Amino acid sequence: MVGVEKLEIRQHAEGAAIAVKVVSSSSRGRIVGVLGDCLKIAVSAPAERGRANAAAAGILAEALGVRRRSVAIASGQTNPRKQFLIRGMSADAIRQALALMQT
Repeated sequence: MVGVEKLEIRQHAEGAAIAVKVVSSSSRGRIVGVLGDCLKIAVSAPAERGRANAAAAGILAEALGVRRRSVAIASGQTNPRKQFLIRGMSADAIRQALALMQT
């Protein structure tokens, strides 16, 4: 994926946190690409009662090859721009996994 080196990914004790922009109510769920310093994810779920967040976490988990429960929102619960914590994965491993994706 083009631009993964620009992504805001910070190392944490439990894993790494990545900046994500979630766009809800799209026609289909997918990783759109890099938008500035964050990863843009489109989801078909509406932005109500955490549905869009859950869908984005699932898409991110699948793309990184981790279990869904390894992905949690670290900040930005009600904001389109969020930080997702990926437990058990380093910042470098996240960049490598995303770099291998074809968008």
